[in-house]
Amino acid sequence: AAAQDADAAAAPAADDNKVVFIIRSVGWVFGAVLLGCSVWLIALVVLLFLDLRMPNAIPAGFVDEFTETVNQRKFKEAFDMAKSDPSFLGRVLTAGMYRLQYGLDDARESALNTLESIKGDKDSKNNYTAVIASLGPMLGLVGTVFGMIGAFMELGKPGTTANPTALASNVAHALSVTLIGIAISVPAIAFNAFFRNRIARVTMDVGHIADDLLTQM
Repeated sequence: AAAQDADAAAAPAADDNKVVFIIRSVGWVFGAVLLGCSVWLIALVVLLFLDLRMPNAIPAGFVDEFTETVNQRKFKEAFDMAKSDPSFLGRVLTAGMYRLQYGLDDARESALNTLESIKGDKDSKNNYTAVIASLGPMLGLVGTVFGMIGAFMELGKPGTTANPTALASNVAHALSVTLIGIAISVPAIAFNAFFRNRIARVTMDVGHIADDLLTQM
């Protein structure tokens, strides 16, 4: 009974140390690489969240104020308003209005080129989340192979019995690197899909509104 009580008391402690055990099993080299990928992913997610906020794409009140200015035939003020606005819509409108004197079709083409440039910039940043999603399992596979090689080397030592501690350490290293690699990859895949849809929606909204405003001009 005393032995059973001791085992029951030791079990929670072992469970509490499981995360620490996994981190230690990863090792310094793979740990540093996987930590770098994690920090890189977090930085990209924060950057894209900030870039793709609606106020950065279509500022509140901008469309109504611009329309009112155009209806009053204050075209220079409308142009200055768009030029001084750093949002996606302001940049696209400015590019279109520069070419408006050559016709609406030319203005639309210029605005579309600017919109494609903005979309390409955001897509290129989002592509790095896909890179991290691919790197996670690959790094996990490298760690798995590295750990299993160490385990087989321990088993293959001639004339000696394999050390269970060393064998378990190599196997734990293999599984821990794989686990963390997959844990990094899963959110990277989800964020890549989310931001891809977000970029498409934001740029489509900006394009439609910019086309309407250019037509009013």
